[in-house]
Amino acid sequence: VPFAGWSMPLQYGPGHLESHLHTRHHCSLFDVSHMLQSRVYGRDRVKFMESLVVGDIAELKPDQGTLTLLTNEKGGIVDDLIVTNTSEEHLYVVSNAGCVDKDLAIMKGRVKELQAAGSDVHLEVLDNALLALQGPSMARVLQAGLSNDLAKLSFMNSATMTVFGVPGCRVTRCGYTGEDGVEISVPAERVVELAEQLLSDPEVWLAGLAARDSLRLEAGLCLYGNDIDETTTPVEASLVWTLGKRRRTAMDFPGAALIMSQLKEKPKRKRVG
Repeated sequence: VPFAGWSMPLQYGPGHLESHLHTRHHCSLFDVSHMLQSRVYGRDRVKFMESLVVGDIAELKPDQGTLTLLTNEKGGIVDDLIVTNTSEEHLYVVSNAGCVDKDLAIMKGRVKELQAAGSDVHLEVLDNALLALQGPSMARVLQAGLSNDLAKLSFMNSATMTVFGVPGCRVTRCGYTGEDGVEISVPAERVVELAEQLLSDPEVWLAGLAARDSLRLEAGLCLYGNDIDETTTPVEASLVWTLGKRRRTAMDFPGAALIMSQLKEKPKRKRVG
């Protein structure tokens, strides 16, 4: 089906329900290369990112990431994204495919503003592919192709490593299914090779958008454009936990006044489930 300019598979041979259950009991491979991947360089990269999102990016340890929200001046959620403070002197950002145009416009605009004011910040859009390996047997399957010890990679942490002979892959322990999983950013010219290596294990099945959606729904994870959008605030979305404590006190993120007033007075509507 068409999705954000991409042709995406809804399901593969086994069918939606079988794919969903296989992910819960075994392991599935999702091609999520439609997601926007970018890097932010420069000594003012944290200042740049915190001017756009609600999270405390400065407190992230090397190679630690967090889910955060890009908000507008009315407190609405422009996008939800994962920001990782890599140990390689840049921030690694993964954004939703459906928000690519507006996210890039906002980020490029802020880069220009900060650069004009003398700040050191630079944005690079990656053309890497992105594979998500999800399910309880993920660790066993992936460890076979690593020299690194996957057990040392905790949730929302990331590392660059060679995966089944493909160098330069960024492996992040996260996912969108509620299961143990990783997302692997891989050079586009080697992604088919890596996918075939992973699928050579009989426990690994390909999975499409249908299973991805039902798995995230079952896990209570938000889908941008469906559960949250620019008319939804973090408080209304039940995503208050994304607001960094320091950021709440400083009230220096877009829409802070409205969001913090909702936090004190309680919103008129709230996402449940």
